[in-house]
Amino acid sequence: MEGYKLIVAILPKGTTGGVLDAAGEAGAEGGTILLARGTGAKEARKFFGISISSEREVVLILVEPEKARGVLDAVVEAGKLDEPAKGIAFVLAVEEVSGIAHLEGREEGADG
Repeated sequence: MEGYKLIVAILPKGTTGGVLDAAGEAGAEGGTILLARGTGAKEARKFFGISISSEREVVLILVEPEKARGVLDAVVEAGKLDEPAKGIAFVLAVEEVSGIAHLEGREEGADG
């Protein structure tokens, strides 16, 4: 399968549930959450003089190109990404995809 977009959002830990719900309402069929640590200057904290980084979650959402703008807008709104230090979201082009059988079957049904 070709021609998908990957929406990547890096958010404070614990805020991704609402973001995925909003993405689903905008047309996304699901997503994946990965744990991460931020190293940005504003997020750095000190504990007994030792720098620690804030915990983050990375949300990966694969969508058809025509849905990307609406899903990204929903992610930005739900994650309050227009506010400082709330996170970041961006879209990457995906050349090929395998393993999403429910979508592959839908495309085959459309041709036949």
